[in-house]
Amino acid sequence: MITFLLRHFIKEYEQTQNPAVRERYGVLAGAVGILLNLCLFAAKFIAGLLTASIAVTADAFNNLSDAGSSVVTLVGFKMAGRPADREHPFGHGRIEYVAGLAVSMAILLVGVELLKGSFTKILHPQRVAFSLVSFGILVLSVLVKCWMCYFNRNLGKRIDSTAMKATAMDSLTDAVATSAVALGALAEHFTNWQADGWIGLLVALFILYSGWNTAKDSLSPLLGQTPDASFVQEIACIVLAHEEIIGLHDLIVHDYGPGRCIISLHAEIPCDRDILIMHDAIDLIEMELREKFHCDVTIHMDPIAVNDEETMAIYHQVKAQMKEIDAEISIHDFRMVKGPTHTNLIFEATIPFKFRLTDAQVAQQIRQKVRALGKNYFAVVTVEKSYT
Repeated sequence: MITFLLRHFIKEYEQTQNPAVRERYGVLAGAVGILLNLCLFAAKFIAGLLTASIAVTADAFNNLSDAGSSVVTLVGFKMAGRPADREHPFGHGRIEYVAGLAVSMAILLVGVELLKGSFTKILHPQRVAFSLVSFGILVLSVLVKCWMCYFNRNLGKRIDSTAMKATAMDSLTDAVATSAVALGALAEHFTNWQADGWIGLLVALFILYSGWNTAKDSLSPLLGQTPDASFVQEIACIVLAHEEIIGLHDLIVHDYGPGRCIISLHAEIPCDRDILIMHDAIDLIEMELREKFHCDVTIHMDPIAVNDEETMAIYHQVKAQMKEIDAEISIHDFRMVKGPTHTNLIFEATIPFKFRLTDAQVAQQIRQKVRALGKNYFAVVTVEKSYT
């Protein structure tokens, strides 16, 4: 079914790296979501009126909010697909995240309103009329929502869209919530326990939970989140596959929306190699990364004295000393500058965020460890955090 829709509504649907194709994926997902959610809202709203069930009505308005969310998603994908311009030289891809945040706010608002209505029904319970028609509508809704979850998850994986994956999870949550409403209707019919208000409360909590998770998923990339570990590993493998590169560090991935990122990193090279040859190698790596990930790439060259036995021996001693402070500390950009009275060991130390020591404490302990090596060694160290 999904492949049928893709073939008929998206030209060249397999070229998911193409921004225009990605935009059409978003439009298709939004259109399908609007149509199905409006149908579900109409059916459940009528069923809620017939049975006087706050739980069924709550679930109906949840579907209406989902339809509104699909509208926002559709518009968001259309706007995110606009090309870069003078005011936004990195494109408009982050609008997809903004759209997801707007959807989550709408979901949270609906959840709060339904929470209030459910409390009212708990305090002032009323008998709910059981109807096979309304029960059948709820069962059908569960099946439709399960298919929508599968549909959005499939499309989300194809184009690697956090927004679509969040929509898929929202649909799954809706299916669980509607199942609870249906079970509540059965329980009240066969046991005379007036559970409608309590079931409505559960539905409202499900909506709030879904909205909160969607908000986190949308807000995190806007704030600037850590890149995916597999993506970082893939970048490292491509860079280190070139024999001219002996190491890399300070890798940063700037996210400007799905499929729009800027990669910057420092590549360590032997200091005694021809600079033109090294520069050409860096250019080739940048080109390879650009073609592989459709991104902009900047690589800074760091010359390392790999053939200087004295420097490398001291480097390994200092590296061992860092492990005595903490195994999570790593060093790079190591240089040794000799003088008539002392020798400066210049390097950068990388520590994780929320480290047990402050930057100043780490620097102080490093200087003490280096002084302990003797021979008038002094550490000129810069403490930094890892962005991956």
